[in-house]
Amino acid sequence: MEAAAGMISVDEARERILAFFDRLPVERRPLLDALGQVLAGDTVAPFDIPPLDNTAMDGYAVRAGDTAGASPGSPVELRVVANLAAGYLHETPIGPGEAIRIMTGAPMPPGADAVVPFEETDEPLREANAAPSRGALVRVLKEAEVHANIRFRAEDVRCDQVVIPAGRVLRPSEAGVLASIGLNEVAVYRRPVVAILSTGDEITEPGQPLLPGRIYDANAYSVAAMVRKFGGIPRLLGISRDTVEEMTRKIHEGLGADMLVTSAGVSRGDFDVVKDVLAREGAIDFWTVRMKPGKPLAFGAFTAPDGRRVGHLGLPGNPVSSMVSFELFGRPAIFRMLGRTDWERPMVRAITRDRVANTDGRRFFARCIVTQGEDGRWYADLTGPQGSGILTSMSAANGLTVIREDLAAANPGDEIDVMMLDWDHAP
Repeated sequence: MEAAAGMISVDEARERILAFFDRLPVERRPLLDALGQVLAGDTVAPFDIPPLDNTAMDGYAVRAGDTAGASPGSPVELRVVANLAAGYLHETPIGPGEAIRIMTGAPMPPGADAVVPFEETDEPLREANAAPSRGALVRVLKEAEVHANIRFRAEDVRCDQVVIPAGRVLRPSEAGVLASIGLNEVAVYRRPVVAILSTGDEITEPGQPLLPGRIYDANAYSVAAMVRKFGGIPRLLGISRDTVEEMTRKIHEGLGADMLVTSAGVSRGDFDVVKDVLAREGAIDFWTVRMKPGKPLAFGAFTAPDGRRVGHLGLPGNPVSSMVSFELFGRPAIFRMLGRTDWERPMVRAITRDRVANTDGRRFFARCIVTQGEDGRWYADLTGPQGSGILTSMSAANGLTVIREDLAAANPGDEIDVMMLDWDHAP
């Protein structure tokens, strides 16, 4: 990688980052542990589902023709010859005038071509616990149609069918399908391990006493939480003080990961040493992006002891800048390593109720709350002051405005693009 002069666009920065990463090797994982991971190969059904015709309701398996003309005023009487529960077979064909009391999911007995629900017989009219037993008669109060209330063999899945294709993200529904064909583990692309390092003499670990002039390390925890939410495995490296020696040692500790993330140390301050270490120990691709917040963002790579190239994302120190930058660049990188292609957030067109000024020619991601008005349209309200140190503005937001670089301001009533974050609605 060679250092690029000047600021680059958000789109170019993301393209360069995504070009560096690739999906990770395949591993086998238990179904529940693999949720959110991507299937590495087609899953083929080894048998039909259902494996046999079975009943969709509790009732009586009958020959539909034997119930012809049945009505409440003129019931048809059938002789009960068996009581069949789910999980058991009845191999003797049903004969004329016969019925088999059958529970939901039980295989259909030979010769039966319909199921009469209990409520269409006289069973509900009997005393409690007085259901017809073998040899007794049951009265059918409604004529049955052929194939009524039957689930047929292979109506869900056929043997040798691809039930879930490669590339699908494993969700609860996929886990259920895989379990239904007898699988308890699956081949998926490995989750990326993301090493996270905070930098700065002023940073203190949460839970420790806070000395004058110090601040607690919010960035490591917000980024680690994002890594976990997006499907990665966070590995916290702690805090590095502002010396080249300690920074170098800490960075080397993180080179066993698939990606290294640092926060702070990438701007132009006297003690911002991440760029110095990156230039000396690794390679820099770029370090400023035309965006707000998040202009001082570095990307490069270090060489691990095993020869791997470990991508490094150097986030700004301000907490909002750190989170927005990781959302825009770290999340897509994690998805790429997971084998996912759906990293783009949903976008909506919303009417802003606030003036959103954009005075310095950068793409502005202001924190906002998107709601639906009574007219059915979407409206965006800023969360309040937009300083990059106001972390509560991220907590209050469900979206980020996307104000173009060439737009000086969006005024109340203007329609703008909003990138949705946590949102229950489909765009």
